[in-house]
Amino acid sequence: MDWFTGFVAFFMIWWTALFAVLPWGNSPEDKPQEGNLPAAPAQPRIKLKFLITTGISIVLWCILYILIEMEIIDFFNTAQQMMIEDKVE
Repeated sequence: MDWFTGFVAFFMIWWTALFAVLPWGNSPEDKPQEGNLPAAPAQPRIKLKFLITTGISIVLWCILYILIEMEIIDFFNTAQQMMIEDKVE
């Protein structure tokens, strides 16, 4: 895996993990300020959620990297098989 593919894979994992982590621990304010939605979280803790998302993404990316380097996952071979199947039909 080259550096660009690795970066794109990390970004995709990070983005997906972010949306899984964002709702963790959210609770609405008891008395929302004027102009705020009633469902707006009282303390969103965005920096903590970004750190958690980054940690999860690093672990998942390392697992993906190992699987690709050990050729357990082979995207090139899969793409070749798909091209062969397209030519047969």
